[in-house]
Amino acid sequence: MSHSKLCFMIAGILVLPGCVSTGTHKTTVAELEASRKASVETSTAFEAYKKKATVELEGLKEENARLSNELLAAQTKVGQQQQKLDLVAKNLDATLASERTLETETANLRRERDILETKTSERERQLETDAARVKELDQRLQATTEELGQLKQQAADREALLAKTMAMAKEQERLGIKLEDVNAEKERLEKERAAKEAELQRLQKTQEELSNSLQAEIAKGDIKIKQIRDRLTINMVEKVLFDSGKAEVKPAGLNVLQQVGDVLKKVTDKQIRIEGHTDNVPIKGKLKQKFPSNWELSTARATSVVGLLIDKGGVEPANLAAVGYADTRPVDSNDTPEGRSANRRIDIVLYPKDLAEIASEQK
Repeated sequence: MSHSKLCFMIAGILVLPGCVSTGTHKTTVAELEASRKASVETSTAFEAYKKKATVELEGLKEENARLSNELLAAQTKVGQQQQKLDLVAKNLDATLASERTLETETANLRRERDILETKTSERERQLETDAARVKELDQRLQATTEELGQLKQQAADREALLAKTMAMAKEQERLGIKLEDVNAEKERLEKERAAKEAELQRLQKTQEELSNSLQAEIAKGDIKIKQIRDRLTINMVEKVLFDSGKAEVKPAGLNVLQQVGDVLKKVTDKQIRIEGHTDNVPIKGKLKQKFPSNWELSTARATSVVGLLIDKGGVEPANLAAVGYADTRPVDSNDTPEGRSANRRIDIVLYPKDLAEIASEQK
């Protein structure tokens, strides 16, 4: 009830005559006034409470909206996390599957590696066998090539002999030389040819005997034997026969020269020249008092070998000669230790005597 309506009702009561006494009327008015004040206070308190409730309600609505938004955000985040977990689980499954695949592939690769290692070992053994075979074939090819060269030279010699004979026949006709003289010359040339062939065969045999006798030194590379047509060279590096700076053959070298002498003493159709060679390093120090230069050292070494081939090997002195070349005929560069070592050597060279002399010795 509003304040204006309450005042109107009180005024109506006051104008009603004879209803109540004055004391009662005052009391009633006072009560009404007190009631009105209480009503106003109650209304004011209610309005204040209503405003407060309204404010609190709005706050609760805002809090509810905020909590709803946070809940929604949390649910969204949980969904995202779940998706991530699902993706991680899928990736983990894929990784585990890949690991199992890799383990299988690794096992297969190991088996293949073992098979390849076995095949490689077998191939290496086969290559070693093939290499030995190739080396043997190379040696045979070299020997065949040398033999072919000799045969070509012999054929060339025969052709030259035939050409020479034909030329002589024409010359005989031109000059009127007697046929007997032509036949005699032809016979002489034929004997020289036969002697040359026999000489080459003997030289080949001598090379084979030397190779067999010195095969250990040849295998080590300390001795090399080379035949070029009718000339045979035995190349010995310094260390086989001599100590550094000395011209006396050392004990180990005596055995080698004994083996060489056993073969060379049977050679009667060759001149045997012992050649001393050095590197280009000058003689120095006390050694210079004995050997002023490499010429003296190379010559002294060649002479020592000749003496031992005569005294110990039984080689005919008339077939021997000694010569020193110092460093004038190197077989390798003197710029390296290996080259200088190769140049310090003794060469035993077998070369032909005069063919007429050989032919007369074969009669």
